[in-house]
Amino acid sequence: MAKAIRVYETGGPEAMKFEDVDLPAPGPGEAAVRHTAVGVNFLDVYYRTGAYVAPENPFGLGCEGAGVVTAVGEGVTEVAVGDRVAYGNSPLGAYSTERVMPAKVLVRIPDGVTDETAAAIMLKGMTAQYLLRRTFRVGPEHTILFHAAAGGVGQIACQWAAHLGATVIGTAGGEEKVALAKTKGCTHVIDYKRENFVERVKEITGGKGVDVVYDSVGKDAFPGSLECLKLRGMWVSFGQSSGPVPEFPVALLGKMGSLFATRASLFHYVGTRPELEMTAADLFDVVGSGKVRIDVNQRFALADAADAHRALEGRATTGSSVLLP
Repeated sequence: MAKAIRVYETGGPEAMKFEDVDLPAPGPGEAAVRHTAVGVNFLDVYYRTGAYVAPENPFGLGCEGAGVVTAVGEGVTEVAVGDRVAYGNSPLGAYSTERVMPAKVLVRIPDGVTDETAAAIMLKGMTAQYLLRRTFRVGPEHTILFHAAAGGVGQIACQWAAHLGATVIGTAGGEEKVALAKTKGCTHVIDYKRENFVERVKEITGGKGVDVVYDSVGKDAFPGSLECLKLRGMWVSFGQSSGPVPEFPVALLGKMGSLFATRASLFHYVGTRPELEMTAADLFDVVGSGKVRIDVNQRFALADAADAHRALEGRATTGSSVLLP
């Protein structure tokens, strides 16, 4: 019997119930996957708390994992039984020992990348890929500000941006996380607990500001993120760990320097099979080559997913966390 985390009423970590679930045979276009590792992300917290509305009730959690294909349905060509696979843009339900899911979201894990690494990088790593390579194409001529540089996305993105030649300014909270971010590609790290990040960015850039701000913090970093931008700079909002950004008039962007702003989502960048394969291949290349190093720093049993969420929400994690079935 398969087991999974289910949520019947949104709320705190205690809302997650670990229970037996039926596992149907895969239908047309579907594959059955036995998980070996499952990724943990703030997106999961958003669904658990109700900040994002799940498509059904009760509902599962998680959209990132790795495992082995155990069966495929009619018409499946993307993967085969026995393949090591990973995914980072699936329907909810990754917090499980096994699941049946659309085969079109699965990609094969290349040799040299472990299952834990794959589970830890698919959502965060593909997010870093689209942020740096497509939302704003970062190069040696750019200076960027990346909030939460010691977090899961931040560690991957800052290393990757440094590899691309950019000058990377990161923010982090506390001496330990600042020290960590300095080893992950950041040229400069600002401790937001004791420094004003806007003032420090202006100081670092000689008053010019940065080309792009990548912001997964939300409320607590606004409008400071906009104040850090140079003329016609881009603010990329892709999360809200401190709460949603308050509504603001679009005229503010003009007043502050004809700024660009976007609220980006991975699902809009890997919506087609070619986009997914290209994004995953780019990610596996930089990880497999060692240009970006992945640290899986927290491991929890699947049954203890509530503890993983408490650590994540308490900002007590660094790098990536995985659940082990």
